[in-house]
Amino acid sequence: MDGTLWAFLPAVIAIVLALVTKQVYVSLFLGIFVGAMMYAGGNPLNAMFTLFQVMSEKVGSNTPIIVFLVVLGILVVLLQKSGGAKAYGDWAGKKIKSKGGALAATAALGCLIFVDDYFNCLTVGSVMRPVTDKFKISRAKLAYIIDSTAAPVCIIAPISSWAAAVAGELEGDGLMVFISTIPFNVYAILTLIMVFALCIFKFDFGKMKKNELIAETTGDLHAGAEENSESSAEIIANPKGKVHHLVIPVIILIICCIGGMLFTGFFYNWDTGLIGSELQSANVIEAFSNCDAGMSLAIGSTFALIIIAIYYMIARVVSFKEITGSFTEGFKAMVPAILILTFAWSISGIMGAKGGYLDAQSFVAENLANSAFPQFLFPAIFFVLAGAIAFATGTSWGTFGVLVPIAVTILGSSGTMVLLTVSATLGGAVFGDHISPISDTTILASAGAECNHVDHVNTQLPYAMSVAAIAAVSYVIAGLCASLGGVLCGVIMWASALVFFAGLVLIVKMAGKKKA
Repeated sequence: MDGTLWAFLPAVIAIVLALVTKQVYVSLFLGIFVGAMMYAGGNPLNAMFTLFQVMSEKVGSNTPIIVFLVVLGILVVLLQKSGGAKAYGDWAGKKIKSKGGALAATAALGCLIFVDDYFNCLTVGSVMRPVTDKFKISRAKLAYIIDSTAAPVCIIAPISSWAAAVAGELEGDGLMVFISTIPFNVYAILTLIMVFALCIFKFDFGKMKKNELIAETTGDLHAGAEENSESSAEIIANPKGKVHHLVIPVIILIICCIGGMLFTGFFYNWDTGLIGSELQSANVIEAFSNCDAGMSLAIGSTFALIIIAIYYMIARVVSFKEITGSFTEGFKAMVPAILILTFAWSISGIMGAKGGYLDAQSFVAENLANSAFPQFLFPAIFFVLAGAIAFATGTSWGTFGVLVPIAVTILGSSGTMVLLTVSATLGGAVFGDHISPISDTTILASAGAECNHVDHVNTQLPYAMSVAAIAAVSYVIAGLCASLGGVLCGVIMWASALVFFAGLVLIVKMAGKKKA
């Protein structure tokens, strides 16, 4: 079964069970176990050994990300204890006068925090949750806004952990090639347009519309869905907290994370895996391309935590005892996300998204290399394929890690067609990650909004699918126009995408009026 379509069976089982039973932990574990049984040839004992071997490998290699998450959890607790988050919520409550304004402010904050999607999800959720609650915005809608301004923003931000990851998969000056793909990333940009269109034109559809109606009429922000039982207890905020007690720590965290990327980019040796004294990069752009994103975020956030703790003690808004107490509270708040992430990483590992075990990577590579599709369809094909793989594996990075080298091999390293195909691959990976129940970003968006995870997946799906359908058609049109050159091709592609999007908004608005 190695290197065949069966390699995707564990993800299919996990996703179907999660959607049917709404028990994410059990579903993921069963998916991993099925994959281990397939690899072990049906021997249960060997399967258990394989299962825990994969889990230890994935957790071990992702330890910096886990450290980063725990530190973020501690920082979120400190922000609440300082009274900064409450002060910002009170201030925003006075300045924001409408539901649309609250949604737009949430989206704007999400766009401003572009360094990393994990940081984005947890920070935006903790800061804006009191504001959206005031205007009776459902937690599902908040989770959608958070999710839609996390990965889609990071994948078009030149300075982010995602830019560094993509640049590492590209030949030559990887970061400059990545920057060239940004204008052609239809899914990511159109997702952001969708978010702000929802704020301005005030429309919803699908299950999200039902959730919003229940929240507005009854005040039940979870719309009857089971609340996260692991949610942390109420944290008492310091009444003397000010808005700057929130703003300054967030700025410190951003600066430290960017500093961590530059530090590892300049001094991290990929051959030894150690920090050395010899420069590994010649300039800042190269440093971002060469950085270890996970290590950078772990180091940066740890330094930020130390600085913020000292700042809070000097400002006398959080005591030393409260700071030490925040360690266990922050870790406890992150346990559900870390547990699901561990399972999600493990299921991706057993499937072999990057090779090994069931070796899904080989299946994709062999079938694409031997495909006989017309070249103009390649951007659309890679978009759909990247979406399917990211949905099944729950990882954007693993998906473009598999497909980008294949696209470059088939189409060459330069030209409009390869630029379109790489852009489509990145957008498709974000799309699949966006709608996958086992995606780390989807999980953290649910955690940040304190929204039922399966409810978030179900309510977000129609929005993401609508944007993805427009993106896929736009890539077909772009493929037909690729011979006209990058600029003209891009103009035609975006003109088509915006016309389709305007038609979607018009249809939804008219359908809403008829029902009313």
